[in-house]
Amino acid sequence: MTERENRQELLQGLPDPLGQDLQRLGSMLDAVVTEADGPSLLADVERLRRATVDLRLSRGQEAMALRQEVVNIVDSFEFGRAEKVARAFTVYLQLVNLAEERHRDRTLRHRDSAAEPIRESLEETVASVRRKSGEGALRELLARLEVHLVLTAHPTEARRRAVVDALRRIGLLLEQLDGPPLASAGRAEAERRLYEQVTILWRTAQLRSTDLTPVDEVRTVVGVFDETLRDVVPRLYRKLEGALVGVQAVGTQPPGFRTFLRWGTWVGGDRDGNPNVTAAVTATALDIQADHALRALENDTRRIGRSLTVSEESTPPSNGLVAGLVRDRSRFPAAAKEILTRAPREPHRQRLLLMAERLRATRLHQRGAYLGVEEFLEALREVQRSLAAAGAGRIGYGELQQLVWQAETFGFTLAAMEVREHADVLRAVAAELLGDARPDAAALDALSRHGWPEGVEPASDQAREVLGTLRVIERIQARWGIEACDRYVVSFTRRAADLAAVPALARLAVPAGSLVLDVVPLFESRSDLEAAPDVLESLFQLRGWQDQLERRGRRVEVMLGYSDSSKDAGFLAANLSLYRAQMALVAWAHDHEISLTLFHGRGGALGRGGGPAGRAIRSQAPGSVAGRFKVTEQGEVVFARYSNSAIALRHLEQVTSAVLEASTREHEATEADRAESFSPEAAMMAAASEGAYRALVETTGFPEFFAAVSPLEEIARLRIGSRPPRRGGPPGLDGLRAIPWVFAWSQTRCNLPGWYGLGRGLEAVAERYGSGRLGKMHEEWPFFRSLLENAEMSLAKADPMIAGLYLDQGHRPDLVTLIREEFRRTRRQVKEATGHDRMLSVHPVLRRAVDLRNPYVDALSFLQLRFLREARRQEQQGADGARLLDVVLQTVNGVAAGLQNTG
Repeated sequence: MTERENRQELLQGLPDPLGQDLQRLGSMLDAVVTEADGPSLLADVERLRRATVDLRLSRGQEAMALRQEVVNIVDSFEFGRAEKVARAFTVYLQLVNLAEERHRDRTLRHRDSAAEPIRESLEETVASVRRKSGEGALRELLARLEVHLVLTAHPTEARRRAVVDALRRIGLLLEQLDGPPLASAGRAEAERRLYEQVTILWRTAQLRSTDLTPVDEVRTVVGVFDETLRDVVPRLYRKLEGALVGVQAVGTQPPGFRTFLRWGTWVGGDRDGNPNVTAAVTATALDIQADHALRALENDTRRIGRSLTVSEESTPPSNGLVAGLVRDRSRFPAAAKEILTRAPREPHRQRLLLMAERLRATRLHQRGAYLGVEEFLEALREVQRSLAAAGAGRIGYGELQQLVWQAETFGFTLAAMEVREHADVLRAVAAELLGDARPDAAALDALSRHGWPEGVEPASDQAREVLGTLRVIERIQARWGIEACDRYVVSFTRRAADLAAVPALARLAVPAGSLVLDVVPLFESRSDLEAAPDVLESLFQLRGWQDQLERRGRRVEVMLGYSDSSKDAGFLAANLSLYRAQMALVAWAHDHEISLTLFHGRGGALGRGGGPAGRAIRSQAPGSVAGRFKVTEQGEVVFARYSNSAIALRHLEQVTSAVLEASTREHEATEADRAESFSPEAAMMAAASEGAYRALVETTGFPEFFAAVSPLEEIARLRIGSRPPRRGGPPGLDGLRAIPWVFAWSQTRCNLPGWYGLGRGLEAVAERYGSGRLGKMHEEWPFFRSLLENAEMSLAKADPMIAGLYLDQGHRPDLVTLIREEFRRTRRQVKEATGHDRMLSVHPVLRRAVDLRNPYVDALSFLQLRFLREARRQEQQGADGARLLDVVLQTVNGVAAGLQNTG
């Protein structure tokens, strides 16, 4: 069978346009590989691919023989050949991902043109809320709606930026070829450029040669705002406007809602366990963000101003606009003279062009700068009012309104910087400065209110850095406003003193007391989640915190950690613990008349709280959303959701729709009823699941087993982030971060963090209540249904045969038996509960996509196993295994691309 026939066989069952893209890209890659390295390389790639496809289709003794054949093929490659074979599979999987992204884009555009509203759209959700709750309830909900997305630099994006950019260029060319028919010459040129870009991708090194710095990460994330988010956000607001007033009235009057999207960032501010993030880095990060935000606003304001050629005769300016124009002319007389020459008798145009000059002055810290974004917004609104008063509302609330939305959403800094620090660091610094090994919350609260004694100075670098960061926050607030950087997240919060330390240290760093902070507790382990209401109860007994609560309108934000809770208690127990913690916190807030925002620290992988965002929001604990939803967007999730405009818009629309739906009284009442009805089963599941999980991970020698069976230590050398994989402390699982924990297990094709213990928990309920009870829970309880759907994805991506090859490297048959038995149990119980005969059987396209990838990922796994053994052998012998390690890391990249998740 030829390579083309081989690929066509694998593509059967996929939608035609997707299959055509995959065939085009695959054939082009084949040609590029042949052109660059000769037909023999392609023959080797085809030989290995054919063998892994045959292995997938075999059973029993035949499978054992074919597995050995794959091993023999892999072992036959000399080093250089193996590296190129691994690169071929990796690049192909990257192209598969791109083609699927393009197909999703294509599908979304097709659905958008349909007459009926699509599922989870704002049009559908607004109509549903109106119908079920009434116009008044809808308007009240919109008035308090807030969707807060926080981008982080968690190291889960394995691809180099150069690779991401090459794939983006290929995607644009596919879009061109997929668009309106091109003339023959135009099509030939597009095909030629596509060939060129695939060649560039093939010849681009997959691995970074230098370490990423926090500033590199800042520039990468800022690029997402520049390339998609600034354009997508106004489109989302237009969709909501259309849903509220109808398409014909869009852009003719002030929108009937306030902006609700808020963006935050931890990139350059998250110093928890990352010594590379310093006070200086945080200051630099804000400078970069502000430069990009102001350049974009300046360019858009100038562009709109140039096009606003309405004359003063046809559109008389308001007194307010004229007064503002006079002030701006006095600020920039030279620019005003030039603008007046080019645009006489066009006051609206003049005003916008001079506003662009003020934005430039703001960016360059020059005379005439805006004091803050609100001053700029008031000027924009005055232009809108003037146009509307002159009968030109369609102009005032058209493109100009989109600029208003951008300024309201992104401000002068794109996103609010949030600082995160570990509670242990704050305890240590407070203890050093006070000379008290365990300062209590009351003493720290008193210092925050009354100030410190004279002569207290930090002695350690750690204390100087903490105080230096607080001073940088104060300078950021003075320059860009309080909201530019006022949240201080305390990870692993365990007691009130952990939080009280922050304002106390802030008072020492900035004695004038001008620094404004919103201290956010982050509860992560299961025990910390359970203790959260008691910690908050103790905290708000303190006088300073009571005063702050009133100043903030009785608003409190609490963050919940999904990653570490899953590593601590296992998939099922952690999810149930988070659900119970949300309910307990909602009850605490209700009792104290507090407006609570829960901040969800969700990762990208299913073992770290990942999964479809809309489904996750709808399955939150009753009353926990209440119109406000805040969540982290981490690593590869940022690129998956926001690198493509159509996908970014759809994601934001689904999230907004889900928040609206989950906040209705009807939804909250239904969820509360289900949570109460199934509470005994949930408690039973959690206990059985955690017991099984702990029996595994607390077995003597398990950390060593995990390191032996996975590329854990090798992943640490992948240069995908600026922070270390461990927080510090002794070797073992406690100090290991959740991302490498999940990433390493995904590479073994085991995906253990996404399902282990679930089977035991489900089995306990089935044995006590009968198997039908699980089916009822799946049918009626959104939380449980979402949890099982996430588990299905983890189980579908897991592969017992490949995983077994990795697990055998640990030489612990007892642990391997536990894992294999729990996998079988979990798969059996999930199928029983869902009624599915196969994982993802109700999602046939997704199931087919997993099946398509499997042979390619299998090839990379066999290559990884070989070179992992050889690299470790050389290292044990004291030889230089750097080149072998590069092949291992190449396969790590490829497997991550094939599975579409890292950590």
